[in-house]
Amino acid sequence: MAKKQEKHFPIIKIIITIILIISAVIAYGFFIEPKLITVKEYKITIDNLPDNFNGFKIVHISDLHYGRVFDEKSLKKLVTSINEQKPDIVVLTGDLIDQDTKMTINKANNISKQLNKISATSGKYAINGNNDLKFDEWTNIIINGGFKDLNNTYDTIYKDGYQNLFIAGASSSQDKLNINNKIKTSIDYLNSFDKNGPIYKILLLHEPDVIDDITVNPYNLILAGHSHGGQIKLPLIGAFILPEGAQKYYDTHYKIKNSDLYISNGLGVSNYNFRLFNTPSYNLYRLVKNK
Repeated sequence: MAKKQEKHFPIIKIIITIILIISAVIAYGFFIEPKLITVKEYKITIDNLPDNFNGFKIVHISDLHYGRVFDEKSLKKLVTSINEQKPDIVVLTGDLIDQDTKMTINKANNISKQLNKISATSGKYAINGNNDLKFDEWTNIIINGGFKDLNNTYDTIYKDGYQNLFIAGASSSQDKLNINNKIKTSIDYLNSFDKNGPIYKILLLHEPDVIDDITVNPYNLILAGHSHGGQIKLPLIGAFILPEGAQKYYDTHYKIKNSDLYISNGLGVSNYNFRLFNTPSYNLYRLVKNK
């Protein structure tokens, strides 16, 4: 009998070990990984970039889903991290607020207060996401936070000279407005130049898949969110759950004709408070002159 028990003991030990590992992974995905913040850095090399824009830094944040896992403490941590990068501009590509958040005046003021502490030498820009559409307070939160509401409009960015970058934005595709109508004013502006127009053109989107519906695309750089990178990434499988609007384009980078499309991994969670092998992050892009 003793020998028989010894034969089965290793099997029981293996089963217990597997259960403990699975439990640890699940606990990590619920309680640890969603609270982390990492920075992903990318160098974007550009021909004929003026010297005054060489090294220009863009911080790209998206999908905070404030009110779910991402809270005021997380936002303060994010603000500190962004300011350490000393960005020239900061862009937010939607879903600042989670759709299930119970918004109050105090909560809206607190979000604006923290956003206003983000420092950027040449401007801060935001578009809404599908979750933000629920909140009438979104515009005031953004404006009081020192961001320019770039939904369906554009701006020009100057730095130590007459040449400029161009940045446009489009609201979430779930407002059911046609993407080409949303960017028409920016296209008309760019078409007004025979020469000496903006040296580099940026477009902000929330849902990246909408890029395929754009009939005229003069943009060099397109920044989007929404996908969360799948929120869960499994070995050999990759992104596990992808939302509508980010089922074709969901990974870090795509080259689409003459445009570079970068998608933020997102800082929060949606629908379920769980991330695995897919750490919350924001992106830092450095524009570098091609020598």
